[in-house]
Amino acid sequence: MDALDSFILKMRRDGLPEVAIEMFCRFYGQLAEGKGRSIPESDLVPVEEAQIERLEDLGGYRTKGIRALGRTIVLKLNGGLGTTLGLSGPKSLCEAKGGLSFLDVTIAQMRALGMKVPLVLMNSFFTEAATMEALGGMQNGLVRSFTQHRYPKVVAATLEPASSPQDPRLEWNPAGHGDLLAAIETSGLLEDLLEAGYRYLFVSNIDNLSAGLDTAILGYFASEGLEFLMEVTQRTTSDRKGGHLARSKGGRLMLREASQCGHDDLPWCSDIFRHRFFNTNNLWINLESLKRALAESRPARLPFIANPKRLNPLDPASPRVYHLESALGSAIELFDKSGAVRVPRSRFSPVKSCEDVLLLWSDYYAIEEDFRVGINRDRNLPHIEISLDPEFYGGLDCLRSRFPHGPPSLVDCSSLFLKGDVLFGPNVALHGAVSITNHRPHQVSIEDGRHIDRDLVFD
Repeated sequence: MDALDSFILKMRRDGLPEVAIEMFCRFYGQLAEGKGRSIPESDLVPVEEAQIERLEDLGGYRTKGIRALGRTIVLKLNGGLGTTLGLSGPKSLCEAKGGLSFLDVTIAQMRALGMKVPLVLMNSFFTEAATMEALGGMQNGLVRSFTQHRYPKVVAATLEPASSPQDPRLEWNPAGHGDLLAAIETSGLLEDLLEAGYRYLFVSNIDNLSAGLDTAILGYFASEGLEFLMEVTQRTTSDRKGGHLARSKGGRLMLREASQCGHDDLPWCSDIFRHRFFNTNNLWINLESLKRALAESRPARLPFIANPKRLNPLDPASPRVYHLESALGSAIELFDKSGAVRVPRSRFSPVKSCEDVLLLWSDYYAIEEDFRVGINRDRNLPHIEISLDPEFYGGLDCLRSRFPHGPPSLVDCSSLFLKGDVLFGPNVALHGAVSITNHRPHQVSIEDGRHIDRDLVFD
């Protein structure tokens, strides 16, 4: 039995549907042959600012968007664990803002809509049980869920199935949010939604609390008869390594990830003035168009991503593996009537690191009346740059222990660099560019109520 046969047998024993197995086999074949999809710069045309609409100009569509709410579903991608934050449970259950979890804030946002729009969660096999338990009595038709498919992890050295007898769950990884296209169909949910009269799906990451349903975008999407719409925002120097929006020579919108850039094209890929926009992963999909697209190409032909990981993400000495995944944003090229809309950066505030968590906990962000989380209106500075010493601030427990009274005020802070073990008292405020360094072999304290507007060094 060769390696691919071993994978197929493992997936069938796990009960995976054939469409998911077929997708994995295609990804695995490309990995084994070293044929990951590369998109050369010569095949692309940059997207200019004048070629896509701006959210600020879509106000006239808002009334139509309000009328379309009854045919709209909000779907949150909820497959991630908080491993980068030192946790082993769903990230959505971590504290996000004001003592509320990401899931709590999401439910509050839906209630602010009057619960006119049902909420759907795409969970992974890691997050399904804990999330549904946290929801409790909310499972009443207004909150629904389905589980994305899972793929076997691939040992990087041998390209064989990974093995973890002590914890078999570690042998599997979620198939990436591109799997939504297949999983929403195989779960039966797509057909259920269509039969119930729903036509529009708004998708975003559950850790991006700024991405509430915008009725102006909904109205534009519905009125213009679009099948797939991507919210994009202006790239900055911190986004050089990310993917970007482009057009094929035939004029079709497409997403090129950094992993799809050949070595010679990397300077073009990272050129934020040539390729100006990146995917926020706030996406709009016409459900009828999705059904047609899946009927024409099953499984959907999305490019694969081989994410290098450790078998046990909490053990840096465990074997190296690949997670074979796909990204939902790349589906933009599957639809004839796809589009993009340029949104302000305020609709993109994902939480991927402890720096992001500290910022979210602080007064840099505020919760609006509709429970959307946005940059504090009292802030008059550009986006803040934060760097925390991973030895002392490498997980949520570390953050809580060093900021026991909450984070310092950052609304007037332009940058924060924190090195060494520092304990913060209550009501500390940082102003301008601040660097705090502790060279001492023991923890130092910032006293209660201190305002800091310069660098501090403890020798």
